[in-house]
Amino acid sequence: MTISDYLNLGDLLIATGKLEEASFACLFIVSKKAEFSIETFDRVGKWLENGIQNWASTDVLSMVVLSEFIYQDIIQAKDFINWTRSESKWKRRAIPVTFFEAIKKGHRPEPIIAVIESLMEDEEEDVQKGLGTLLREIWKKQPEIAEEFLLKWKDKCGRKIIHYATEKMNKEAKAKFKKVKK
Repeated sequence: MTISDYLNLGDLLIATGKLEEASFACLFIVSKKAEFSIETFDRVGKWLENGIQNWASTDVLSMVVLSEFIYQDIIQAKDFINWTRSESKWKRRAIPVTFFEAIKKGHRPEPIIAVIESLMEDEEEDVQKGLGTLLREIWKKQPEIAEEFLLKWKDKCGRKIIHYATEKMNKEAKAKFKKVKK
């Protein structure tokens, strides 16, 4: 099958809204990663609005498929900026989950932080958990960058972000990120 065949099949599988079918779509399309292009990225991105209905499918798509576009330099962090305004919470969650994989592979956090900034006041818990997990990973690699960013947002962002981001910190370090009572 060609990459186009797998994209068409992926559209059908994703539209079912079922976890198993979404997993198959991800596995099929990643088998063609050598043929990925910006058009493939745009098409796969639509799956997050047209059938992905849970965090598990979002995370598999993000970690297995979307991260490949970054590894292969087909896209940059800034190419996710339009996704921050999506009505789909799953498309918004895919941003930090994809970036989490990029950070694990050694990508610089600065361009990533510039993109996630516009998600820091997102009210969806699933998005907040993704952001917090990403910031925790950045903290493991470059604590000064993560802490500066968290200090800037600690009084405005969702508490789930802070909770997940500071999970591995000791009690004293966590205390810096408590919300200031007004």
